[in-house]
Amino acid sequence: MPYKVDLHVHTAGSPDGSLGAANLERMFASGGLHCIAITDHDTIDRALEIQKQFGTERIIVGEEITTLDGEMIGLFLKKAVLPGQSAIQTAEQIKTQGGLVYIPHPFETVRKGMRAEVLEQILPYIDIVETHNGRAMFQNYGRTARFWAEINNKAMVASSDAHGVIGWGRTCSILEAMPNQKTLVPLLRTATLIRAKVGFPGVLYPKFNRLRKRIKKHA
Repeated sequence: MPYKVDLHVHTAGSPDGSLGAANLERMFASGGLHCIAITDHDTIDRALEIQKQFGTERIIVGEEITTLDGEMIGLFLKKAVLPGQSAIQTAEQIKTQGGLVYIPHPFETVRKGMRAEVLEQILPYIDIVETHNGRAMFQNYGRTARFWAEINNKAMVASSDAHGVIGWGRTCSILEAMPNQKTLVPLLRTATLIRAKVGFPGVLYPKFNRLRKRIKKHA
């Protein structure tokens, strides 16, 4: 049985996210996805809450961490990694707690992608490289990311980077089994990557969500 996995998802726990437990429940019930990593910005609080509801098999606790050198995702975290540190310091803290280092949207400048020289500095720490990001519409370095991952023998992944429901579930990685911390990287090496797009509304979700939350806060 193929298992559809999305390793880069933002819930309402992110300042620019809006997905909630009800959205996840509908997605799992429909078979659109079987496992997701919740990677809210600089926090794992909502991921821990939702994991209690859906279990460790379906929910991977992750965090998209703002480093001094660009964004980095930690997967299978037990505690949050503080933002504002160097890429090396951040990667070391992910590894110290047994997590996996995942590089989202590398080389991008519109978003906070890590540059080639930074990736070379942290090369031994990197487990997974995002070679397709569902929200990469205005700037897409997918080919560059694939080439870099191939020559450096890193596992590749396609993820949605979803911040809301429109387009969610279209971009994912299909694995031969449900992943855990030990099996995820080997499973990704034989995965089928579904390189769809979340669409224009999906690209704009972060701006819309931030504005909506700001208005609600001051209402």
